[in-house]
Amino acid sequence: MIQFDVITLFPELFSSALRESILKRAQEKGLVMIRLINLRDWAVDRHKTADDAPFGGGDGMVLKPELLAKAIREVRLNGELAPVIGLSPQGRRFDQEWAKSLAHLNRVILVAGRYAGMDQRVIEQEVDEELSIGDYVLGGGEIPALVVIDAVARLVPGVLGNEESAQRDSFPERLEARQYTRPRRFEGEEVPGELISGDHKKVESWKKKDSLRRTLLKRPDLLVRYSLSAEEQKLLEQIKEELFSN
Repeated sequence: MIQFDVITLFPELFSSALRESILKRAQEKGLVMIRLINLRDWAVDRHKTADDAPFGGGDGMVLKPELLAKAIREVRLNGELAPVIGLSPQGRRFDQEWAKSLAHLNRVILVAGRYAGMDQRVIEQEVDEELSIGDYVLGGGEIPALVVIDAVARLVPGVLGNEESAQRDSFPERLEARQYTRPRRFEGEEVPGELISGDHKKVESWKKKDSLRRTLLKRPDLLVRYSLSAEEQKLLEQIKEELFSN
């Protein structure tokens, strides 16, 4: 079981996503626990102010350090020892390896940044790691926090209906082969014959080759990053010859 404690100004943004599909079932099974913690609960003024103007000027507001630091410290102490991860465009890129490493933990504390971000003093004193889900700007860290929760939760044993599903996912080593379902013929296009041959060896061979082909065309960087077996290397040479010989 893994527990996510999420410190956020907008806990309601999580409501729908956490009540559907895999995350809903994971919580019902007791395999994933998600606690949404409203940062404004630590505000002391009647308006529940959580931000202030940045020193030196600039666009946007900054989350108040005394508020955020107190929230993180109290949440950290209220349970098992856990890393504090801030969701920020300035953080390290979140990927499948990060998801795997977090899935081994019993508890993770996520801090969803907002506005122009968090006071640097709080980051240095209270945040163990900053993570980014990509090189683009979002309204806040709530969606990135959901991305992290979803990616990590599906790696927890028992969360997925098929125990092998997470292990068999091809990403990030290579892209999956193309997928098809009924009907066998749709708008003049037939399902590849290997997939309906009933021959398991033919099916697996087709999937492996198609996976390599798609990866070569769409994400060739993955083929450089991860080592291939001798069989896969041979298949890749065949694919290159078929694609580029003319």
